[in-house]
Amino acid sequence: MILFPNAKINLGLYITGKRADGYHLLDTVFYPIPLKDIIEFRANNELSDDTLTVNGNVDTGKCEDNLVLKAVRKMREATQVPYLEIQLTKAIPSGAGMGGGSADASFMLKGLRDAYAPQIDNAQLKEIALSLGADCPFFIDNTPSEAQGIGEILHPMPHLNLKGYYLIIVKPDLHISTAEAFHGLPSITPPLHSAAEIARLPIAEWKGRMSNVFEDSLFPQYPILGELKDMLYRHRAVYASMTGSGSALYALCTESLLDKISEVNNCFVWEKQL
Repeated sequence: MILFPNAKINLGLYITGKRADGYHLLDTVFYPIPLKDIIEFRANNELSDDTLTVNGNVDTGKCEDNLVLKAVRKMREATQVPYLEIQLTKAIPSGAGMGGGSADASFMLKGLRDAYAPQIDNAQLKEIALSLGADCPFFIDNTPSEAQGIGEILHPMPHLNLKGYYLIIVKPDLHISTAEAFHGLPSITPPLHSAAEIARLPIAEWKGRMSNVFEDSLFPQYPILGELKDMLYRHRAVYASMTGSGSALYALCTESLLDKISEVNNCFVWEKQL
């Protein structure tokens, strides 16, 4: 079976509180985008354990720690799954705040459900996904959604549509872990308006209203991030922001920027008209 896990961007990201167990409470909108990894898996009765091969110029750490393998083993707790040969081809950068690892895990769960356990519905699959990561449940339905709690409380926003805009992603050669990003957070100040409320406004009204709280702590620490955001606005982006807690920035534009950002060096750059 071949799967195509896609990335996401965050439209706004606020911290609204903190749970007793240390997890922060979020307010954001997850929006799926067509930047995709590829997962191919097949059963192999000659194996004594699952195997994973990772391709692509993306550092994903040790194979044994990969969320794809963890997803297989979690699914095996719920149903019978044979040992698998798995190939993962990465295109979504890691440490970018785009949910690449979470998407891989969730799509692996969906693929295994379709192949071996069609009786498991999406609600059950989201429970399994949550055990792998806070934003994993989003990729089960994979539709624009308001996200609250630690990211697992999802409210679909079917009318939210960025179709027609050019989306450009720019990520410097910089990996920001989730733990590092949360460590530097400023004091918690709930927003006056939720991310979903702002996202319902015309996109031209987002600038100055919608923000990502991690910019306040990470831009001073990593000036390149602020410089890239300024560059995107100089080239007439309608809206630009960090996504998630990682090092990627995105911009929504009315025209392509690829031929206008020649000053970007040593960065991952990807663009697509939505």
